[in-house]
Amino acid sequence: MIECIGSMELENESVYEMKTVDVIVPVYKPDEKCKKLIERLHRQSYPVQRIILINTEKSYFDEFFGNSDFLKQYDNLLIRHITAEEFDHGGTRRMGVELSDADYFICMTDDAVPVDDKLVEALLRPLLEGRAAAAYARQLPGKDATPAERYTRYFNYPPEAVIKSAEDIPVLGIKTFFCSNVCAAYDRRVYERVGGFEKHMIFNEDMVNARHLLDAGEKIAYVSEARVIHSHHYGNWQQLQRNFDLGVSQAQFPEVFGGISSSSEGVKMIKNMTGYLFRKGNALQIPGMIVNNGFKFAGYQLGKHYKRLPMWVVRKVTMNPKYWEKGDIL
Repeated sequence: MIECIGSMELENESVYEMKTVDVIVPVYKPDEKCKKLIERLHRQSYPVQRIILINTEKSYFDEFFGNSDFLKQYDNLLIRHITAEEFDHGGTRRMGVELSDADYFICMTDDAVPVDDKLVEALLRPLLEGRAAAAYARQLPGKDATPAERYTRYFNYPPEAVIKSAEDIPVLGIKTFFCSNVCAAYDRRVYERVGGFEKHMIFNEDMVNARHLLDAGEKIAYVSEARVIHSHHYGNWQQLQRNFDLGVSQAQFPEVFGGISSSSEGVKMIKNMTGYLFRKGNALQIPGMIVNNGFKFAGYQLGKHYKRLPMWVVRKVTMNPKYWEKGDIL
């Protein structure tokens, strides 16, 4: 059954000494958000052992950081550079875990900014207490987020924290194994026991791994006290591309997603968002929101049936064209 998480304090300070945690961050075209992420990770109440940056294309990294001493002030950064051809949503994060020797690790994206100094502590609580094998944070919209994006964040990341198990699948459906590597912590021992992130994935490596954890009898925590600022400004075409890759990932792993529909959640969100925009005096944005979600649905359906499409169409609608140049696509 769904288990609520209360506010809990770490009872034993020796936990800080006994358990180590690394943060793994794939980086691409870093900007000020990436800089803020690194700064705030160094202010955490629960100390981070190492920050592992796996950067795609060294030239972009050097362009942003090359003429400053910003990185030199931190002695716990481990930086690895890869090419765009080498990047993979699953494989790159798997590489980061292999570079880590910590008891726990946290996956983040380079545009997720911790709200405060309690992020790591809050995120690790369910793992340290043995209540879950993985935990993901609440994502809050940035100041410049549109009303529709604000509601999307609220819908997917509500104020109420929960712990989910395989028993919840009949009720929660696909949301049972929803887990976002925008900011998610993992117990390394359990992660390795279930096989870790897939080596080759276009998208959704976090949810596939989460399903493996649930199937192994483990639990996943959503920790609303652990908060990061993270939102996007995707246009219609970008939404289609993103959801195409989402559909592809689900089609490639029928043992994970088969028989579990996600469309009902999408319909529910559109209905609720329509009411939200109307109440907030943003009724004129409703048609654009519906069109935007139509692009999402179209992309998702195309992705689910990608094997029927000519490769030139696939390369046109994907957000990750380099993925399709690899030889072991499912």
